[in-house]
Amino acid sequence: MGKVTGFKEIERKDRSYAPVETRVVNFKEFVIPLSDEELNNQGARCMDCGIPFCHNGCPVNNLIPDWNDLVYNNKWKEAVDVLHSTNNFPEVTGRICPAPCQESCTLNLTSEPVTIKSIECAIVDKGFENGWILPEVAQIKSGKRVAVVGSGPAGMAAAQQLARAGHHVVLFEKESRIGGLMRFGIPDFKLDKSLLDRRMKQMAAEGVEFRTDTCVGVDISTSDLLAEFDAVALTGGSEKPRDLPIPGRDLNGVYYAMDYLKANTKWVQGVHARENVISAEGKHVVVIGGGDTGSDCIGTSTRNGALSVTQLEIMPKPPEHEDKQLVWPDWPNKFRTSTSQEEGCERMFSVSTKSFIDDGEGNVKAIACVHVEWVKDEKGQWKLNEVEGSEFELKADIVTLAMGFLHPVHENMIEQLGVELDPRGNVKGETEGKQAYHTSLDKVFAAGDMRRGQSLVVWAIREGRQCARAIDEYLMGSTVLPR
Repeated sequence: MGKVTGFKEIERKDRSYAPVETRVVNFKEFVIPLSDEELNNQGARCMDCGIPFCHNGCPVNNLIPDWNDLVYNNKWKEAVDVLHSTNNFPEVTGRICPAPCQESCTLNLTSEPVTIKSIECAIVDKGFENGWILPEVAQIKSGKRVAVVGSGPAGMAAAQQLARAGHHVVLFEKESRIGGLMRFGIPDFKLDKSLLDRRMKQMAAEGVEFRTDTCVGVDISTSDLLAEFDAVALTGGSEKPRDLPIPGRDLNGVYYAMDYLKANTKWVQGVHARENVISAEGKHVVVIGGGDTGSDCIGTSTRNGALSVTQLEIMPKPPEHEDKQLVWPDWPNKFRTSTSQEEGCERMFSVSTKSFIDDGEGNVKAIACVHVEWVKDEKGQWKLNEVEGSEFELKADIVTLAMGFLHPVHENMIEQLGVELDPRGNVKGETEGKQAYHTSLDKVFAAGDMRRGQSLVVWAIREGRQCARAIDEYLMGSTVLPR
């Protein structure tokens, strides 16, 4: 905890942002951090709540009160160590995690939670600035070889933990650069990619070998992989997008959200030329889907110079404020506005898309929509009904489908391995017991979105760490890696 009476004496203050008009002209990060003095004060607000619900609110179980107290007492180096004891990449979670820990904070009962996410980000940034974050090279090598397939947060976390345990780790990535969707899926204005490069240097010094442009099941067979390595971790993403099979789906200008985002992030990062960009410049954009991926499409479209951006959500508009007596300390359903939505976007709720309209030359020019309402049937199940006479059209030169993801891509690697899948199409595996993170194949493990389905980066880091522990125990008979 921080100061005993800090939460009574000090007002909550969080990071701010650069003005909209200056930040939308480029793809750079735009968060304005707090000063050290302000961070000391915010750390002081962590109260002696008895039960730190923030621990369970955080999927990696960060020791939040501990490093809040260290920041309050200006012990930054110690705070860096405590932070890294549970989280391999706090520079990522400190920027893109939705911070369920803050929703679980006891002070959130009065809607003034500790600014946990901002303090977390400041700790790791200061750690790198001062040279405190160094490679942790294993002193004893095991002689075991482990393949980690997929270099997103789960794969990077698993690879780093396994290397620190003394194993020779090869991290496979089908794209040209390491990072998974952190690299090419999340826009640079939310996560500067130099942060990933910096962490990769640490991992390389710890012994992790990176193999990019290598699609397992295509460029290397799964049989060769199993023959070469003592254990294999499947840590790819949930990349099969949810489609919208309605009339006009095959028109030019209708894209999966991730295809649109990748085309832009790869240009921003210099991977390909301007002509490979799907640009929204001078166009009307409609984003179908109200989640984070949809929000990223909005921010990207705004920076492209779109004429208008409209976001459609089939669900009703959430309440402005949750009933804390009913939902706290769990994650609440309430109305939220992202920084991208704040930059300029019309948001429409309870809207269903009926068809994409052709301009006569094979391009989308508009979409046909209808308002819907959700009612319970006689069995108490929610049912979607169209509101009679509520049909309307929206101009649309570009439409991005941001309705989530179904499961991992099954072609090539998963089909070749023949691992058992769960009813949702994910690689089947438990998280507890002797068979934790094991698949149905000996020496093959799975973690992250490939095992649990589409989720948060912080959940992927947690599973990568725990999977590494399971692999280390499998190879060595015991493990000292933390959960």
